[in-house]
Amino acid sequence: MSYQAPLKDMLFVMEHLAEISKLAELPGFEDYGLDTAGAVLEESGKFCSEVLDPLNWDGDKNPSHWEGGQVSTTKGFKEAFTAFAQAGWQGVIHPEEFGGQGLPKLIATACSEMVNASNMSFALCPLLTDGAIEALLTAGSQELKQTFIPKMVSGEWTGTMNLTEPQAGSDLSLVRTRAQPQEDGTYKIFGTKIFITYGEHDMAKNIVHLVLARTPDAPQGVKGISLFVVPKFLVNPDGSLGARNDAVCVSIEHKLGIKASPTAVMQFGDQGGAIGYLVGEENHGLEYMFIMMNSARFAVGMQGVAIADRAYQKALAYAKDRKQSRDLNGSDGPVPIIEQPDVKRMLMRMKALTEGARSLAYFAASVADRAHHHPDQGVREAELGLYEFLVPIVKGFSTEMSIDVASLGVQIHGGMGFIEETGAAQYYRDARILTIYEGTTAIQANDLVGRKTYRDRGLVAKQLAQMVKGLELELAKRDSLAARSMFENLSSARDCFEAVVDYVCRDFKIDVKGVFAGSVPYLMLSGYMLCGWQMGKALIAAENNMANDESFYFSKVATARFYAEHLLLAVPALAQSILKGAGSVNDLDAELF
Repeated sequence: MSYQAPLKDMLFVMEHLAEISKLAELPGFEDYGLDTAGAVLEESGKFCSEVLDPLNWDGDKNPSHWEGGQVSTTKGFKEAFTAFAQAGWQGVIHPEEFGGQGLPKLIATACSEMVNASNMSFALCPLLTDGAIEALLTAGSQELKQTFIPKMVSGEWTGTMNLTEPQAGSDLSLVRTRAQPQEDGTYKIFGTKIFITYGEHDMAKNIVHLVLARTPDAPQGVKGISLFVVPKFLVNPDGSLGARNDAVCVSIEHKLGIKASPTAVMQFGDQGGAIGYLVGEENHGLEYMFIMMNSARFAVGMQGVAIADRAYQKALAYAKDRKQSRDLNGSDGPVPIIEQPDVKRMLMRMKALTEGARSLAYFAASVADRAHHHPDQGVREAELGLYEFLVPIVKGFSTEMSIDVASLGVQIHGGMGFIEETGAAQYYRDARILTIYEGTTAIQANDLVGRKTYRDRGLVAKQLAQMVKGLELELAKRDSLAARSMFENLSSARDCFEAVVDYVCRDFKIDVKGVFAGSVPYLMLSGYMLCGWQMGKALIAAENNMANDESFYFSKVATARFYAEHLLLAVPALAQSILKGAGSVNDLDAELF
């Protein structure tokens, strides 16, 4: 079955949970209400279904290949990227002054979900380009911006992020790549970078590498890292492409999933030094790169939502078509397996997790829009703090749940799910990288504990808890079974969340290893609770609009109730493992394992 963008679900979230009508009141967003969103999403969905989805299967079977320093992508990818760029999809979120469309992040996020759901390997190229553009917009000089951003926004050139080295994975203090200053103000770059997504390919005329490196007199550790633009081809003063730079792809990786996306080993400087241009100031590279990483982390969270939805769509179609066994209530012959209670349970779990994670991510996107466009500086600062708190949860929770959902998709297919030809296994394999790249789940969780919770002594976390409590008061006024169930279980989950926040703030200095032993459970607890909050909002909106489209809104209510009764129940157990389980994590010495 081909991918069909869940436009109705997306617009429901935009209207009722992310409140797009309020975003349309912000300066510059007056034309971007629900009607515009609907038109943009319809066109994006059509492109993804007709152009990108048909290439996904072939990309898995016939991935990108390397020969003599050149990478050829899967047949059809180059033409698809040209069409993607010419249609303006690369520039959806970027400023009009550089050729973009300047749409709200909320609308761009839905478009990103569709691209990733239809073909995640393809989507990684524009994803990394978006992050590179954002870093240059924030920290680049006017010359760098004018030279590189318009071509990247147009899709003529693409961007990459070069952090990791063989000896420096997540610990960037170990970066050894060197940057030697030159008399003309440029730098010569020497070093090796690994795991560079789309570090080499044939889909664009130039590739703009953002590279972390050290200058000769740089301090040790992360404080001595600088950021450089190192293009594949140098750019002449008139904007045309010049000589080939000394930046070469020496190999690409053979991977479990996302096989069509070339993951390059890049070698800089073997022929005398790759020419690089400093971004911002020396020794501030990591803070600039975090701009790109934060953008990429949110985007990877959306990849989790996207691959989960794609796995759900495929499993649902199979469950409706596959006939096996009689109905438990009796039937003359075999019935579609969707009539079996456990298959329904699995499908409901897939559906509820996907819808909950989508709702939280879209809400976070709307928060980011207010953080950047609200006219009141105080509101912008508050919304930015909220958005930054949400990013590690969107990234960590959405990607962890995507593996769960994709695995259930294989299970629903039964033995056929284990056979590559059915396609269910590809989503499982593709999903597996999401909890690893752009910072593992543990790194997201450590960020949530340290920078996002302890640093402000739980201020933003407690503000979120109060927002959840406000919804509980609305749920308490309702008589429906679904609303009562959501009220009871969401209230319990919020109590657990607040107890864990208090524990983190109280014990961080007393028993830091004990606190961090529960970091990933804390992230997952936060994800379950906050997605439950959004599902509670969806429940109320659906009940209020039931007369308008009974089948659609009944499905929303039923899904929210399932979330309350099956997924929110995980929160108290997670809380106990955090509050009482640290000792059992840390008691056993390393040599005793």
